[in-house]
Amino acid sequence: MSKLKLYGDPISGNCLKAKWTAEYLGADIEWIPLDILKGETRTKEFLAINPFGQIPALVLSDGRVITQSNAIMVYIVEACGGALLPEDAYDRARIFQWLFWEQNSHEPYIAGRRFRKAYKKLKDEEIDAEWLPRGYAALELMEGTLAKSDYLVGEAITLADIAVVAYTRVANEGGFDLSDFPAVSAWIARVEGDLSIPASGSA
Repeated sequence: MSKLKLYGDPISGNCLKAKWTAEYLGADIEWIPLDILKGETRTKEFLAINPFGQIPALVLSDGRVITQSNAIMVYIVEACGGALLPEDAYDRARIFQWLFWEQNSHEPYIAGRRFRKAYKKLKDEEIDAEWLPRGYAALELMEGTLAKSDYLVGEAITLADIAVVAYTRVANEGGFDLSDFPAVSAWIARVEGDLSIPASGSA
């Protein structure tokens, strides 16, 4: 695989999961940090790369651009190979289920509350009241799955785990108490170990 450029902000789980996927597979990647809070995704230079002004953005060696975190992750796996996305059609579909679910039923609430509380410094009453119960509903669904299996799909780490762990591991920053989710907490530690990333809450 040729050299890739990955634009992202380290406070963003969406950016980190793309970065972790590349690092796990040993992809030749140049990480280019941008600061969302300083408006660095809205500069003329970056908008020329991604007119939507969103990160992560992956630039291929020929200049083509891929956006949306889960699409980037899938591209990296298919370009590099590896067991993060197995050949079996059923298992692949199960992984895609989690990828779609994460962006629709998990990330909007858990990541949304985290960004507003930890970075925008908003009070609970200033944040959509529905986000807390919906985030907890996502965690409860995960707890039921992970109480029966070490990973979301199969017996080893896949893209599903990387996609979902990115914001789950910092859910406490959004006001979510993980103490009632022992299977989720054990899974977070397991995936962090697989990815060789610092444990959540550590420096």
